[in-house]
Amino acid sequence: MKPIIILISVFTLALLVSRPVMGDWQLILAGNLAMCCMLCFTALGHFLFPKGMVMMIPRVIPFKKAVVYITGVAEIVMGILLLAPSLREMTGWVIIIFFLLIFPANIYAAIKHVDLEKATYSGPGPGYLWFRVPEQLLFIAWVYFFSIAVF
Repeated sequence: MKPIIILISVFTLALLVSRPVMGDWQLILAGNLAMCCMLCFTALGHFLFPKGMVMMIPRVIPFKKAVVYITGVAEIVMGILLLAPSLREMTGWVIIIFFLLIFPANIYAAIKHVDLEKATYSGPGPGYLWFRVPEQLLFIAWVYFFSIAVF
């Protein structure tokens, strides 16, 4: 829920500021800035809660801690690259692929009842997927709309 709040809040604030400051509504900038901030926020979890993040990764994946840190850095870099118009479309496709690749970890974590912040197996469980699946689809659609389709 926190990532959606960040996404919508930053988007709204950026829109409200863009009109008086830049003279026009900057939808593309606001959408990409919002996703950048959301990605940077979610990346924080990789560094603040690495033990819980490791628990989200299926057993067959080696070097889990390295994967957690590398994907955290990748989220920050991808977020920043969204702010470069010349790299935005390519970055958008990379982010969509990234969102698809990491989604199985969310399913695994839900099945295992992983509580990311507490690093325990006392999380909400599979019912969480009723929220998480639409959330992931929203993120993918958001990136496509603001970074690739650019209406």
